[in-house]
Amino acid sequence: MPNSRDAIIQTLKDARAYVEYLDELGVETVESFGQTPTGVSVSVSAPIEQTVARISEAERSIRIGAPPQTTFFDQSPSILPGFAAPTETLDEIWQDIGDCTRCGLCEGRTQVVNTHGNRNARLMFVGEAPGADEDAQGKPFVGRAGQLLTKIIEAIGLKREDVIIGNVNRCRPPGNRQPTLEEAAICRPFLCREIAAVRPEVIVVMGNTALRNLLEIREGITRVRGQFQDFQGIKVMPTFHPAYLLRDPSKKRETWEDMKTVKAYLDSRETQRSSN
Repeated sequence: MPNSRDAIIQTLKDARAYVEYLDELGVETVESFGQTPTGVSVSVSAPIEQTVARISEAERSIRIGAPPQTTFFDQSPSILPGFAAPTETLDEIWQDIGDCTRCGLCEGRTQVVNTHGNRNARLMFVGEAPGADEDAQGKPFVGRAGQLLTKIIEAIGLKREDVIIGNVNRCRPPGNRQPTLEEAAICRPFLCREIAAVRPEVIVVMGNTALRNLLEIREGITRVRGQFQDFQGIKVMPTFHPAYLLRDPSKKRETWEDMKTVKAYLDSRETQRSSN
């Protein structure tokens, strides 16, 4: 007879397999039911990717005998809609991430690559995952794509040290492949916590992976680029990834138009503050 721990782990495996099956069918959200600490019954509609991540985290926690970092019915206060006052610092988030082994990407990486830059930045850039140069140096966007990103930042009158830059995933996928849905879903909550700690005025998501995993939408970058989206009350500008621009320089003009829109919005916010 299996012990209770093994039975729980098997139940979680079955639950994850079922949720992944729903994802293959095209289901985008699942309904969770539970109670708040005050005993109020609640129903929460959670994205498929987030549900998979929570199940995986619960399974991992039970295996190592640690308390789970999330439950099926609760969200960290730092990532609730509207972003209440930050409850943690970037250093505390990174300490929580630690030498992460939450998904299989840990097996091939050199090091975890956390978000890097100005901790009070008005502008944040989010990409897909580290590449070889980033994996070696431990900082995001330091290779050829990073050099182009630096030029893009400077083109709108800012310096790299003025902004903050990160990725949906913190570990380099083998062969620079796209992170899987599960890998991205496991990492996404840490990015959300960083956003809550920094509270930028604008987030630029670069490429389809960043777009779909941060905003949890299925539209592609070519359809929504240049149009401000919303994430927890923060303006989000989708645009092409610098690595894509290296392959297709003809898209640089569209990216420049997107960045001019970002600059105009930041300038208008600054003007508004000055006049108050």
